[in-house]
Amino acid sequence: MVEIRDINPHLKLGILDLEGFSQSKSIYQKRDLEKAGAKFLLAILLKTDDFELEYTPANKPYLKNRTEHISISHSHNKLAIVLNTKQNTGVDIELVREKILNIKRKFLNDTESAFAKDNIETLTFIWAAKETLYKIYGLKGLDFKLHLSIEINNKTNTFFGTIQQHTFTKRYQLQKEKLQNYCLVYALDEI
Repeated sequence: MVEIRDINPHLKLGILDLEGFSQSKSIYQKRDLEKAGAKFLLAILLKTDDFELEYTPANKPYLKNRTEHISISHSHNKLAIVLNTKQNTGVDIELVREKILNIKRKFLNDTESAFAKDNIETLTFIWAAKETLYKIYGLKGLDFKLHLSIEINNKTNTFFGTIQQHTFTKRYQLQKEKLQNYCLVYALDEI
């Protein structure tokens, strides 16, 4: 039901099976389940339940009066949280579905489109990578097609993403992996 990974000395990843969590806690409303699941998983990652989960006006989660950076994502029956003690972070988990074909023109630049074509899994990884960058940025006003770019390849699970808007430019090393029928992407480091 729960998987915790130490990715590196400053980065931890937690994944929760929401279906199993729902049954064990008898929580069946989607919003209540996601909220309870996030607090449950954060308590494991932090090794304490003495924390307050808050949100910025742009809906970016943070831990009140703590220095750790977090990012939360949920999709259908999975919830993922990344905890970074060093820098701002992001995570996204997405169920692989054909619906991605309907929106690809809204988030792919020309290079990404030529690379992904109509490969549903590749499109989902690019979407998840851009969601991860969006969560790192933490403010409204980013255009996924214009301000976020992904340098992905199918030979390695480590790749790069860039946020570029006006004078703000940051590049990140990202990690991708397939979990059953889900695509997971999280930030490793700002480079």
